[in-house]
Amino acid sequence: MLDRVRSTPRDDDPDPNGHDPSTEPPSQAGPGNPGKKRSFWRELPVVILTALVLSFLLQTFVARVYLIPSESMEPTLHGCTGCTGDRIVVDKLVYRFSDPRPGDVVVFKGPPSWDERYVSNRSANPVLRTGENFLSSFGLAPPDENDLVKRVIATGGQTVQCRNSEGGVTVDGHRLVEPYLDNPEMRAAAATNPCLGREFGPTVVPAGAVWVMGDNRTHSADSRYHQDDQYSGAVPVDNIIGKVRAIILPPGRWGVVSSPDIQPE
Repeated sequence: MLDRVRSTPRDDDPDPNGHDPSTEPPSQAGPGNPGKKRSFWRELPVVILTALVLSFLLQTFVARVYLIPSESMEPTLHGCTGCTGDRIVVDKLVYRFSDPRPGDVVVFKGPPSWDERYVSNRSANPVLRTGENFLSSFGLAPPDENDLVKRVIATGGQTVQCRNSEGGVTVDGHRLVEPYLDNPEMRAAAATNPCLGREFGPTVVPAGAVWVMGDNRTHSADSRYHQDDQYSGAVPVDNIIGKVRAIILPPGRWGVVSSPDIQPE
């Protein structure tokens, strides 16, 4: 009878010298066996690079955190010079699949006529400026652009205006329903000035653009103040970065930012 042969030994094959490897203690990393430590340092750059790439992709295509620097959206969003402003999460995906709606709070890049008072947040030192631009790609520094936050009031093709005699802002001849203006400061101001600022319009919003206004109407340099530009004060939809979804900081301000239906049928 022929014996069967195996090309490689099995784990349970006896050692020809009578040595049983199962009785060996597990190897330990140490001065004479640095394999595990070397493996950690070899993997660390890969972990860091992966985290940076994921952060870049998330910040660029999915969502980004922004700081509210001014009072133009109070009381919905808090912000002021020298204080701790709200930090908001901006959804960058939603408008890839749908259009901005009246009532949405959006972050957008200001058209050229909105940049008059914008001051770059970058250092004059070219080395530091390069570092700031790099960190900005990963959300670790603010972008060097005039990013603003306002509420969409009307969309392309609609006619928006405000006359104190009509009691406030109208779109296509209908008064808006604006619950975010129901606060003591706005009610007091509206008693003598329902437009809460200058009268304007009628203005037809260009196709592919939106008319935006701040919730703090008496302290917001919004579409009303840019009607002489090429967009009649409106903001191109292509300039919109995303929709504000929630306040995440400070903890006492956590909450969802609502998008009420401000244009009833």
